[in-house]
Amino acid sequence: MKTAYFDCFSGISGDMIIGALIDLGLNVDFLKKELGKLNLKGYKIESKNIVKNGISSTKFDLIEEHKHHGERNLKEINKIIDNSKLDNESKNTIKKIFQKIAVAEAKIHKKPIDKIHFHEIGAIDTIIDVAGAVIGLKKLGIERIYCSKLNVGTGFVEFSHGKFPAPAPATAEILKGVPIYHNNIESELVTPTGAAIITAFAEKFGEMPAMKVEKIGYGAGTKDLEQPNVLRVFYGELDKMENETISIIEANIDNMNPEIYPYVIDKLMENGALDAYLTNIIMKKGRPAIKLTVLAEIKDTDKLCKIIFDETTTLGVRIFAAEKRKLDREIKTIKTKYGTVRVKISKSNNQIQNVMPEYEDCARIAKKYKIPLKKVHIIVKKLIKLPQIT
Repeated sequence: MKTAYFDCFSGISGDMIIGALIDLGLNVDFLKKELGKLNLKGYKIESKNIVKNGISSTKFDLIEEHKHHGERNLKEINKIIDNSKLDNESKNTIKKIFQKIAVAEAKIHKKPIDKIHFHEIGAIDTIIDVAGAVIGLKKLGIERIYCSKLNVGTGFVEFSHGKFPAPAPATAEILKGVPIYHNNIESELVTPTGAAIITAFAEKFGEMPAMKVEKIGYGAGTKDLEQPNVLRVFYGELDKMENETISIIEANIDNMNPEIYPYVIDKLMENGALDAYLTNIIMKKGRPAIKLTVLAEIKDTDKLCKIIFDETTTLGVRIFAAEKRKLDREIKTIKTKYGTVRVKISKSNNQIQNVMPEYEDCARIAKKYKIPLKKVHIIVKKLIKLPQIT
């Protein structure tokens, strides 16, 4: 499974991300063609190799031929994305990133999301940065992303509402739960766009995982600092079956309408839970009850606890850490007479352990062609021949 580690020792921004991906091998002509599917006019993009404090890196630039005047709200940005010819997966990811920014802006200004009009964020360069990052990560086949702690810089930031200490308010809001620091560089090093993109993709922030590095890409920023203003991205494969620490959150509930549980489970999963499930238990005095269990990344623990308290009748939760050991996984596709189906392949030390068709793809085929789901599984499994999987 192709993995990337983002080393943000000098911050992160949308253009730095794209520059690093181009440095890793993303074809610029391909990127231009895909960005053309947004149907945005009046700009051109350039990519060139430059040297920042002795480090060779790639600088990605967007030049607007006609400046967009005025502001765009989230609805207008989503309309641009929905009307584009990008694939649905990319559209949804791009909209998810802009939703992050909109939620942060709405909280800062204490306005409903639909009343937020973006200033810098609604500009064409930000739309291109977000879409370009999503397109590039997908094209390079990067399925897992890890990130270092973020150097956010210090000093003051100038933006449409005036001056404010770095990180800017929207950036700080987006980075809640993410480890940040500064090393006395007086500059804004993390932009709202860079923060939204990396928090949408990164599984974990902190130390670099054990990985076999194949390539290293450097994306240049716009600043001249005491240190190289570049984003370094390591690209390769995880070295071995990975262990990680997760949170297990539990609550015993004996006084809640059972109709509420499916809603709670869905909300927990939508907000980052790795898994959530229910167990029938018997409590003191023979009272039947439900134990709600949630598996979560450490950084999401507080957020998920709040959902449990808001949405259930429990008065308390138990939280404890557990080591999670998992097989390496990758997704491949096979062709069937009903269309393509993704197949999940799990491995240990490069040895295949399991091969399973993706439920969503099989369910889609079953509904479309009105055939039993179990029959679709049988058909797909018969077609699975590893040398033919692409």
